Amino acid sequence: MASPDDLTGPKIKLFEAREKIFPKAISGNYRRLKWAIMAITLAIYYVTPWLRWDRGPYAPDQAVLVDIANRRFFMFSIEIWPHEFYYVAGLLIMAGIGLFLVTSSVGRAWCGYACPQTVWTDLFLHVERLIDGDRNAQIRLQRAPWTAGKVAKRVTKHGIWLLIAVATGGAWIFYFADAPTLARQLFAGDAPFVAYATVAILTATTYVLGGLMREQFCIYACPWPRIQGAMLDEKSLIVTYKYWRGEPRTHGTKRAGEAARRPETDHGGDPQPGVPSLEPIDVAAQMTARIGDCIDCNACVSVCPTGIDIREGSQIGCITCGLCIDACDEIMDKIGRPPRLIGYSTVADEFAAAEGRPTESVARRLFRPRTIVYFLIWGSIGLAMLFALGTRERLDLSVSQNRNPVYVRLSDGSVRNAFELKVRNMQSRPREVEVSVSGVPGAVIWSANGSRANGASTLRMNLPADQVAKTRLFLAAPEAGPARSELTFSVRALDAEGGQASQTSFFERPEAGQ
Repeated sequence: MASPDDLTGPKIKLFEAREKIFPKAISGNYRRLKWAIMAITLAIYYVTPWLRWDRGPYAPDQAVLVDIANRRFFMFSIEIWPHEFYYVAGLLIMAGIGLFLVTSSVGRAWCGYACPQTVWTDLFLHVERLIDGDRNAQIRLQRAPWTAGKVAKRVTKHGIWLLIAVATGGAWIFYFADAPTLARQLFAGDAPFVAYATVAILTATTYVLGGLMREQFCIYACPWPRIQGAMLDEKSLIVTYKYWRGEPRTHGTKRAGEAARRPETDHGGDPQPGVPSLEPIDVAAQMTARIGDCIDCNACVSVCPTGIDIREGSQIGCITCGLCIDACDEIMDKIGRPPRLIGYSTVADEFAAAEGRPTESVARRLFRPRTIVYFLIWGSIGLAMLFALGTRERLDLSVSQNRNPVYVRLSDGSVRNAFELKVRNMQSRPREVEVSVSGVPGAVIWSANGSRANGASTLRMNLPADQVAKTRLFLAAPEAGPARSELTFSVRALDAEGGQASQTSFFERPEAGQ
């Protein structure tokens, strides 16, 4: 090192500024698939809060609702209570294993088609093309001086982006309250402050991530590509460039045709075998030509939303969206060459094809031990959750003993204990239940609103719909007996549907001699 300027001088750049990417519009099977998935996912996101679901007069009628105030999660006919959070945990585990399954099978298909970052970035790109034009027009506009027309296009584009971002943030908060009511409050200025703050934050993140950062978030900020890279193997289906067929490249069909008719030799003068040329040639020329199908048109690069060159191999910027496949197939069709120079394949198949060995079918690649194990785990969790949902009781009981005082000796010599009962009615209608106690002979129970005189072995309670009913319960029993006896509280629904729950507790008496 001659001087410190060798490391810190003006010629040394520790950060490379972003080169803006202008993806070109393309049509094809994968582009149509992306259109369909984008339409479905956006429709689900924006429409779901407005769907209604009749749960009766005692429960909200919004189909999907995260009711934080009452600590409920409603999803159509399913209602999740706080003590059933394991269902939510199960869904999260299924989502994680599902991503493992998708990644090991078809690479980063989640990133390329269904990831929210991809969906909203794709939506913003289409808005940009609508205002600024396709790739070449956008590049010319970017380089053009600022004029009234350029300012108008920029204002229009960013204005539409902001409207989409506001709609995105607004749709999110509708999942946490009754959508029509909250919408009226928002426009009237009567909504809670947290609603406006949430909309503002999500508007900013959607606008920045989808409109400004785009591929930078996928490449630099998102941790998932690093995780996925560890889950891929040589048998995972990914977007690949068939180098054995495309190399060496040419620059246009005319040059490719001339090269095909001019045999190339190595240093020893012997003709070198190669792949077929771009144009039909005779057998002798075909055996000596060393011309690949790739004409170096860069169509695959121009349509890539992250700006990578798939011909350089698998890389972290590839989100496996398949647009480069559509672009390359279009070029191959124009020059009369077979499609799928770029396509979904595995590393193992590419090596086999390059060496002239047979490749395995897609079905065989998809159904292999690793993916089957992932699917079995994923399916087992799902079936277990469905079974638990189908067999769970809609009635629950919780009992706690009051310890101050532990017991009270009554005037007739019997001993009284007090308990706090919480009976959870998980139905969207009121229910009548019967509470009973067993394990302590001669025990009678009564509520705080009653008296010892009307105590009995059972007690009836009316439970409000979709709520937890709390009551203070007294239990009296003869003094004769052990200092601590185990007893069981049971609650049984008296309607046609039925259902019951129970919990054990203890009855305390004075010790002998006290």
